[in-house]
Amino acid sequence: MNEYEMLRVIDFIEKTRRPFREVVEAADDDAIWLIVTFLIKSHILSQPVSISTLGQESGLPYATSMRLINRLIDAGSINKVAKGTTGKSFALQPSDQLLRSFEVYARKTKSLLAQTLGLRAGEEEDEYYFGGTPLGSQIIPPMRLVQKRAESQIELRFLLNDDNYFSAMRNMWADFRNNLASRKNFDLLPLPELYRRARENGAKPLSDYDVIAINMPWLGEFAESGVIRPIDQYVQKTGINPLDFHPSIWSAATWEGKDYGVPGYCTVELLAARKDLFADTGLSFPKTFDDVISAGRKFHDPDEGMFGAVWDGARGMPIASSFLFFMGACGHPAISLRKTRSGFTLDGANLEELSCTILSDAGFAALEYMRRLMEISPPKILEMAWDRTLEVFLKGRASLGYFWTMRAARFEYDVQSVVKRRVEYLPQPSGPGGTRASPIGGFLFCIPTNLPEDRVELAADAIAWMASREAMKAHVKNGFPVAPRFSVSADPEAAASSPIVRFVDQLAKKNLLHTWQRPKIPQYTTIEKVLGEEIHDALLGNKPPRLALEHASAQIETSLKSTQRSCVRRSAI
Repeated sequence: MNEYEMLRVIDFIEKTRRPFREVVEAADDDAIWLIVTFLIKSHILSQPVSISTLGQESGLPYATSMRLINRLIDAGSINKVAKGTTGKSFALQPSDQLLRSFEVYARKTKSLLAQTLGLRAGEEEDEYYFGGTPLGSQIIPPMRLVQKRAESQIELRFLLNDDNYFSAMRNMWADFRNNLASRKNFDLLPLPELYRRARENGAKPLSDYDVIAINMPWLGEFAESGVIRPIDQYVQKTGINPLDFHPSIWSAATWEGKDYGVPGYCTVELLAARKDLFADTGLSFPKTFDDVISAGRKFHDPDEGMFGAVWDGARGMPIASSFLFFMGACGHPAISLRKTRSGFTLDGANLEELSCTILSDAGFAALEYMRRLMEISPPKILEMAWDRTLEVFLKGRASLGYFWTMRAARFEYDVQSVVKRRVEYLPQPSGPGGTRASPIGGFLFCIPTNLPEDRVELAADAIAWMASREAMKAHVKNGFPVAPRFSVSADPEAAASSPIVRFVDQLAKKNLLHTWQRPKIPQYTTIEKVLGEEIHDALLGNKPPRLALEHASAQIETSLKSTQRSCVRRSAI
């Protein structure tokens, strides 16, 4: 059970107790209940509780409440935590024992509710979701999908990325009021594991999954290797309208003129800045690499637990993406894509003539910028990425940070965020000779090639619902800021739900959203793997920067030429 569900259970029980107190004159509030629930809620919301505040919440006279609270402290249900160095002041927190006990109680309550409503057996409360929180998109599934699911008795299986958006999507399906699926039907994996599992699944005689979500840059590889199937005929049959999607986003799901997936969500890499800190010092928000370094140095104070900037520096996929984005900010992709008026494109490029371009001014500038960023970052930044870096900013310990919008959404709705309404969302700062083009990422819903034919249409119906206007709008309203459909981004109610929605809309109008930084060519994951090792070695000091870029360039060129020779042999056959 997650924290949101626990808050929901507390809220539900408090509402059911209220009518009893209103109609029964002799009814008194239970002091223990009031104390425990107030402590639990405050703990989840990261709010400190003093003994006097807790005494007032109990509803008892002062002396009586103090005796009761001290009895709970002596019994090990409440912990005293020193607030300063003098030891004279302290805050109260629920003990681990009390937290575990209350979670057991909340689980039992959740199970009883499901049994009473007759929608679940109620014996495995982890297999469904007690909705009604910011992470639950309460929308009604289409009757066609419900009927087909009931008639076929097929248990749909999903392979998705482990992030807050797909967690909410799992909750939407596993909500006990929908009765469409259980949590056990969903495997949510971090990106590297998601890639491995999808490839392994593609090598099996029969797929373990009906729907898989793949990272947008993987499309060329997955389509070429036969892991996923074209779904053009199902796009029309299920009523999905490609014209309602931004062209650059829908094109991310096409390969050689065929649709291989449906965009599930898109996310944008941005720079987050603590606008309260910048306002206090009178600094302008960064627009260039130099501005970021200058501002970061102003706020960098490791002795006080404050850092100038955070970014994805861990070995492998995280640091490779950072390098590609920073090189893009210097005005150049890592591959020789065709240049256009607004940037670069894979369209019209001859895949057999692509070459690596990281041995360039843009490549050296990107690597040098990363070295300078390390000087204003947490000491273990080369071990940090994604949730770890986000956690630093979420807790108010960084002035600047590079994040995907889908993760940055937590700044505004996460119950433990201390930076709520204190964040300015900015386009990517430009490097030498570059622009402020912001990279687009996201996931595509795809159907495995080895899925039995009798399951394919139901899988397509599931994708149609997950990518529908109604589902996307519900997710946007509940805190997930970027949907790739015109009808959703233009909806006033959706636009008003998050400052990130408005920010991304402004980027789109200025033509600052692009996908060329991570081209969807079949060699993309090889490029990412090479950069993830060589760039990391350079920043660790294990290799001189030039040598690292030379090694990376040589390996990438070998990969490109090897694939090109394979293409020539296939065409000759």
